[in-house]
Amino acid sequence: MLTIPVLVFLALAAVILLWAVGIYNGLVTLRNRFKNAFAQIDVQLKRRYDLIPNLVETAKAYLKHERETMEAVILARNTAYQASQAAAANPADAGAVRNLLSAESGLTGALGRLMVVSEAYPDLKANSNMAQLTEELTSTENKISFARQAYNDAVTVYNTKRESFPDVLLAGLFNFAPAELFQVDSTAERQAPKVSFS
Repeated sequence: MLTIPVLVFLALAAVILLWAVGIYNGLVTLRNRFKNAFAQIDVQLKRRYDLIPNLVETAKAYLKHERETMEAVILARNTAYQASQAAAANPADAGAVRNLLSAESGLTGALGRLMVVSEAYPDLKANSNMAQLTEELTSTENKISFARQAYNDAVTVYNTKRESFPDVLLAGLFNFAPAELFQVDSTAERQAPKVSFS
């Protein structure tokens, strides 16, 4: 027959186990939320990466003397695409997200240079394909911005939970690493490329 101290101990052990399971499940839920939020960014980035070659092809006929700029855009696009694949494979990998941020900064800069150069070509500005592509790119940039905001919100909630006591005890034990925010450090890089051809 079980004694009262043994029953109290078993009840306390059950409460602690349920508490630990609740914390663990909460961390898993929040980690899955920020991974899903990253997947939304990834969808928009892929759309952006698909638009860029079409943009470059359209501009190529008009910007024959701007080969370096065109090549820089394609190289930056390919680098960003590869970085996005690595980050999409594991959004919880802070290093992969940092590499993506760096690659995205390079792509934004290259696109900005392309847009500045293309401003000097009135025929290109009047091209209907170019206008449609730049409008789609602008729309995609806006969607990326909203997706980044949702991702950063999910990461902040997750990081706050995993850093709060007593959750921090289980987070370290079960390897819940901190997630990286998707943010741009430089104020120059915070500016979306200007894609207006009006």
